[in-house]
Amino acid sequence: MSTITVVGGTGYAGSAIVREAASRGHEVVSFSRSVPAEEARVDGVRYETGSMLDAEARLRAVTGSDVVVSSLSPRGELDGRIVEADLALAALAAEHGVRFGVVGGYSSLRLEEGGPRQADTDQLPPEFASEAKQMNEVLELLGGTDDSLDWFFVSPAQLFGAYAPGEARGEYRTGGDRAFTDAEGVSAVSGQDFALAIVDEIDTPKHRRAHFSVAY
Repeated sequence: MSTITVVGGTGYAGSAIVREAASRGHEVVSFSRSVPAEEARVDGVRYETGSMLDAEARLRAVTGSDVVVSSLSPRGELDGRIVEADLALAALAAEHGVRFGVVGGYSSLRLEEGGPRQADTDQLPPEFASEAKQMNEVLELLGGTDDSLDWFFVSPAQLFGAYAPGEARGEYRTGGDRAFTDAEGVSAVSGQDFALAIVDEIDTPKHRRAHFSVAY
């Protein structure tokens, strides 16, 4: 079993990853700005607090871990500083020999083979553009790191989040950096099945130093 630290472990994606990893017997540490209410905690998970803009908190998150997954969002104090936080975590992960994963956004995917990433176009809705571009910058900078960092960056389907929770099916598909849909033309995945895909990637790595997508 691995020691898995989920940064942003009380958010929508993060909490699902924490729950899935703990259910498989991994040692799981959740880092967030505050500790969740007792009834929201997962048995066996260690809950830590700290800001990923703080060097000491980042070091605590990485030290002793086999895998660190960042499910941080560029909101609140991290708006405009998510790149700084994720790249600092990545540098520590490389130094400590820890695998590093990032939960990115749908907008980092391409709509067609060889086309631009959606975040690199001017087609994004204004309310999502800033977040999308910040997470896309994280992806681009990870791609420029040397081989000492074992990373993955995963983009969920278009319909993903607390606004479209869906239901657990116990299945998913993965793709490369191009968006894909189901037979009905819908790009969706539930939080539980997205977490399933991420913990499967941790248990059986298939995407090393790579960007991949998850949808039904």
